[in-house]
Amino acid sequence: MSAAYRKIGDLPLVIPVFPLDGALLLPGGQLPLNIFEPRYLNMLDDAMSGERIIGMIQTRPGGDHQRPSLAPVGCAGRVTSFAETSDGRYLITLTGVCRFKAGDELPTRTPYRQMRVDFTPYEADLREEPSGARTAADIDRLLIALRRYLDHRGLAIDWGDAESAPSDALINSLAMALPFDPLEKQALLEAETIFERKATLTALLEIDAAGGDDDEPTSIQ
Repeated sequence: MSAAYRKIGDLPLVIPVFPLDGALLLPGGQLPLNIFEPRYLNMLDDAMSGERIIGMIQTRPGGDHQRPSLAPVGCAGRVTSFAETSDGRYLITLTGVCRFKAGDELPTRTPYRQMRVDFTPYEADLREEPSGARTAADIDRLLIALRRYLDHRGLAIDWGDAESAPSDALINSLAMALPFDPLEKQALLEAETIFERKATLTALLEIDAAGGDDDEPTSIQ
């Protein structure tokens, strides 16, 4: 986690939110984004002049196209990489800081949405887990399910990296990178602990590998 955020009190009470279905940010994870809509360019301008915090959140049924209803839980990230293209787009990387419960939306004049958020239920996100907290056996079922999922979909990864990665980093990177649907991404986000996220991820991999059509071969970065 960022040294700037060691406790809940270090985080802002109101943050801009970026509704984006299928995009999952987890604490400690890195999410690259290509920003081109004017309202979100405005949001980045404001964020970069302030605390550089943006809340990634998915939508849920309800509301309208311009202001859809928002999921109850999102994840705040800090802009840790920023570049501007010649055609005016922003290429950024958000590094996940802490999940939050969505609160009241503020009636603001900004073109982007802002809301009060509560980080308290996810204070543990600010504490790094001790290394070696899980054994290799903990990850065996996940790796078996992952191999079947990848074979079924015609996907490929670097197995050397996957098998040598710390289990929590592997779990979070797979949760963010694999092409799950928005409801499945939300379930992974809301898993209370890394152990619960591993169980959810393993179940999703096993269910997917059990049926459906293969995708075209590709690779996962």
